Amino acid sequence: MDKHRVVFLLFDGFQTLDLVGPWEVFRYAGHLTGGYDCRTVASAAGPVASGSGLPVHAGHGIGAVGPDGPPAADTLVVVGGAGVDAACRDGELVRWVAAAGARARRVASVCSGTFLLAAAGLVRGRRVTTHWRRAEALARAHPEVRVDADPVFIRDGRVWTSAGVTAGMDLALALVEEDHGRRVAHAVAREMVLFLRRPGNQSQFSVPLWSRQPSTDPVREAVAAVHARLGDRHTVGSLAERAGLSPRHFQRRFTAEIGVGPAEFVERVRVEAAQRALAEGADPVDAVARRCGFGTAETLRRAFHRRVGVTPSEYRERFGAMREHA
Repeated sequence: MDKHRVVFLLFDGFQTLDLVGPWEVFRYAGHLTGGYDCRTVASAAGPVASGSGLPVHAGHGIGAVGPDGPPAADTLVVVGGAGVDAACRDGELVRWVAAAGARARRVASVCSGTFLLAAAGLVRGRRVTTHWRRAEALARAHPEVRVDADPVFIRDGRVWTSAGVTAGMDLALALVEEDHGRRVAHAVAREMVLFLRRPGNQSQFSVPLWSRQPSTDPVREAVAAVHARLGDRHTVGSLAERAGLSPRHFQRRFTAEIGVGPAEFVERVRVEAAQRALAEGADPVDAVARRCGFGTAETLRRAFHRRVGVTPSEYRERFGAMREHA
């Protein structure tokens, strides 16, 4: 069978894991299916210095002709890294990305590689993501692009974009699943000890990112109470009483210290607890809902769909299958 060619574009200062993570996903999937041929391309063939200083050999240069020229890509993957801004100012490189991306069946980026896709005009009018730290800069530089900083990865037509570093592996697994089905994608994830293969619309923000640590004892007491007793009825009034503050004062102080209001904080913590319960256990959804403070399965379903983008049953089907085979 003909192999699907995945071409990774490198540039000086690229992020090593943006290359190695997805590369290994495709490499192992190719071992299972015989279906992938991975190549590296840069401005010139030879060593390319990553942002960490680790050199990686690019097999092909964009300016070469004949048999030494860059191979045509079925999937073009543009990695990110600190050097992406300089890469976006390299006219020859940007023109090559535009031409190669136009010919490819699908185009993908990891982390800040989305900047290079945008510079090449490949994501105009599309919804994309990138590392959360650079999302605002991408939106300012390219108002023609719809930037969503929250998801792990986004597919918009034939264009796939992902958030930082490990999200590139989630994206690669999704591409493998599109090509060869869930069974192969799960086998790759198990081999690489990727316990949970995150759906693209799962938030890239983990607790340490979306929630700041409380700086005063009253708010610290309220946060601890939520984590310790998820099933309790945590209202602004009950939490304010525990903190020894008036509800209005508590609301203002909590939001200032944590970065989100009390109600949103409680729901996010409960959803994340439900995610863990669904992935790691076999309790019925209604039991998980009660234990995590939602009361009913329907309330959990609405909150889960709003926060995670899938239903609890879909989440368990995706993650539970991997737990069973781990």
